Amino acid sequence: MIEKIRNFGIVAHIDHGKSTLADRFLELTHTVDPKKMQPQFLDMMELEREKGITIKLQPVRMEYKGYVLNMIDTPGHVDFTYEVSRSLAAIEGVILLVDVLKGIQAQTLMNLELARKEGLVIIPVINKIDLIGDDEQRLADVVDEVSKLLKVNKEDIITISAKSGANVERILETIIEKVPAPKQDITAPLRALIFDFQYDAFKGVIAYFRVREGVIKKGNEIYMINSASRAQAKEVGWFKPERSPQEQLQSGEIGYAALGIKESDKVKIGDTITLYEGYQNVEHLPGYKEPKPVVFVGIFPESADDWTLLREALMRLRLNDPSLSFKPESKSALGRGFLCGFLGLLHAEIVIERLKREFKLELMTSAPSVCYLLGFEGGKEEMIYSVMDWPDESRIKNTKEQFCDLKIIIPLKFLGNTLELIEHLQPNIDHLSADKILLTCEIPFRELMANFYDKLKSATQGYGSMDYNFLDWREADLVKLEVLVLGNTEEALSTVVPRNKSFQEGRAMVEKLKAIFPSQLFAVPLQARVGGNIIARETVKARRKDVTAPLYGGDVTRKRKLLEKQKKGKKRRQGRASLKVPQEVLWKMFKTE
Repeated sequence: MIEKIRNFGIVAHIDHGKSTLADRFLELTHTVDPKKMQPQFLDMMELEREKGITIKLQPVRMEYKGYVLNMIDTPGHVDFTYEVSRSLAAIEGVILLVDVLKGIQAQTLMNLELARKEGLVIIPVINKIDLIGDDEQRLADVVDEVSKLLKVNKEDIITISAKSGANVERILETIIEKVPAPKQDITAPLRALIFDFQYDAFKGVIAYFRVREGVIKKGNEIYMINSASRAQAKEVGWFKPERSPQEQLQSGEIGYAALGIKESDKVKIGDTITLYEGYQNVEHLPGYKEPKPVVFVGIFPESADDWTLLREALMRLRLNDPSLSFKPESKSALGRGFLCGFLGLLHAEIVIERLKREFKLELMTSAPSVCYLLGFEGGKEEMIYSVMDWPDESRIKNTKEQFCDLKIIIPLKFLGNTLELIEHLQPNIDHLSADKILLTCEIPFRELMANFYDKLKSATQGYGSMDYNFLDWREADLVKLEVLVLGNTEEALSTVVPRNKSFQEGRAMVEKLKAIFPSQLFAVPLQARVGGNIIARETVKARRKDVTAPLYGGDVTRKRKLLEKQKKGKKRRQGRASLKVPQEVLWKMFKTE
């Protein structure tokens, strides 16, 4: 049986057709009842369907011509690369999917490197050939690109249309032919690599794993080596794609086990499952390296009574999202909450939206920030993760920020637009092909997180792609920029900017805030402050009622009296008022148009 198993995944840049290709596989292998079939079938979350992207990896077991095909569908956005790395540790082969209209993208290169490090068989596939019509030159150019990148013959590259299903069967045939069967050793002690988790209210933690050695049976007492947790496999089985219980899983298979554990901190992804009996003699499997969060957002419940519920929600989300980190923090302006770490702004947005939808929480958030290294007198250094924790400027001796090595791939016609984004960084320009450019430069991570990805997509009409790696810490002259609403500091809008750009940044912030701030019954002053100095100001005009409308004539002093009365009332209200900035306004401020 083991020689009939093939474990593989699909990796690609975002929006290159992974979910559509997965749908065709499910149809060809008759895994899903045609009556239940719907587009993006493996994208189980409502958010994934809304945004048209894959957020969570999803395994599924298919049967085709006597073979068992275990597939893992993975995300494509740069923020979710950790999901891809977890999948690749559990499979032997991978389909590298490329959109014929966009060609090779930055995330394509990154996923390729991950696959090569794992030593996987790579099957190149070019998708969306139905959209190019008779433009054979376009297809030939992309085939040439992929051929040079992978160093393979052009005849080995499969061209398909996932939407229409054209030539998709050839991919399944190639997987059976080229991807090796998993190595089997059912006599060795059980060792299974956990690559994901799910939480079930009745069954507790459900571990997704690949059995490397041995056999796991229903009812086995098991032990997780790294977390030193003991549990019972109350149920084991496959993904069809819904959970399908079995009596046992053996070496080479991908499946799940319901552990009955209700405390999420007792388990972690990348851990090794073995049998409790004799676990002392078993070494853990080399798992993937867990990523470190790079963007930090303070999340606070609107009601102080929901703090415990928020903590439980974050713990459950961390089960299948190991890159999410959080620790308690308390702020005078926002109350008790958590400082959460994410892999990017999209990752933060998705997690916060899931907290609201899945756990029915009303939340407030601080501005997203990156971490900084501050130096003080006496050589003491301290890492600052939240702008709210930025100390008084007089105490700081020096500030350091992280720099990244940025790679951008764009079509030649968008070179001018892209250079406007990064002209101050003096990028290196390399030609990948006749109409494709690779730009490389070093950029402060702070700038990268200011929605640089969205700006790049806008500048290149969606054709640009980027990837980055961390380099080192470098000194920078940075200051804390605060925003005051009605004279009160709005901590959630505080940010860190270079000193020489503080005036422009402050002016831009209050102007943008004025444009989106809802009008009140009185004038609302908006100010930007650095240290003790106000550097910019705008005023949101009061909402005005025409108090003179009922008048039908008479002396002009009657109108003046009414207007004066209205003016005094507004002034009185302004003196007594305390304003709370709506959460929608905060998120619009964080988003760069």
